[in-house]
Amino acid sequence: MQGSSVYASDHSAAVLNTHNWRTAQNSLPHLLQHLSSLPSSSQVLDIGCGPGSITISLAKLLPKAYVTGVEYTSAPLTEARALASSESISNVTFQEGDIHALDFEDETFDVVNAHQVLQHIRDPIQGLREMRRVCKKGGIIAIRESSQMSWYPPSPLFSRWRDLYLSVAKANGGDPDPGSKLHVWAKAAGFSDEEMECSTGSWCFHTEEERRYWGGAFAERVLPGTQWGGIAIREGLSTVEELIEISGAWNRWVEDEKGWFGVLHGQVICRKG
Repeated sequence: MQGSSVYASDHSAAVLNTHNWRTAQNSLPHLLQHLSSLPSSSQVLDIGCGPGSITISLAKLLPKAYVTGVEYTSAPLTEARALASSESISNVTFQEGDIHALDFEDETFDVVNAHQVLQHIRDPIQGLREMRRVCKKGGIIAIRESSQMSWYPPSPLFSRWRDLYLSVAKANGGDPDPGSKLHVWAKAAGFSDEEMECSTGSWCFHTEEERRYWGGAFAERVLPGTQWGGIAIREGLSTVEELIEISGAWNRWVEDEKGWFGVLHGQVICRKG
């Protein structure tokens, strides 16, 4: 299963802390508006569930539905199960699985969701084909991927980090920030233009709490000892000294009350005809 992923980060505490902030409410606006139209006993699949925060929030929003979270590695699933148990959420389960070859029958799910997943796999179009296969006719396939990032104040080290972010992902076989072409991938996977609804969404980090969450996580994630930092050094894209400098820039941004960071996402809802 792990061979199908080209995820440049790992599932360390810093990475999982970044993912734990995500919920259906702050990360799936394109899907939320469609939940009220679902059958009460819907089957929902959340691919690339990580530590389970989005999966569990969907289970809360759909208490009569059953939600399955799938991740290519078992590494974050213990935390996901513990989170569900701590919140007494019983209509959710977690398992390992490969988006390129999902271990489910055709037309099993009313909703199939993947958030920030397609950029981290070897074949996004095959992944979408599988999402389409396991979705029921009339069901919903929801995808969302980052597209652009911007920040304040201007920082040459942030610009360098952004270049490295793209280069490391590509060196590892990924396709970073593909939000602007999700509709192209979806059409290649078999969806017609009439079956697709394209939109954009965003994240914004500015308050002290938001800066400490976002910037604090990246200050750790860029360090030489991380998987991402290791790829950057091994591929000759950066040095230990530069990565430490970039980490320091993130820490300074956290302390800057004028600090602001925005992420633009591409979103597509596909209805399986």
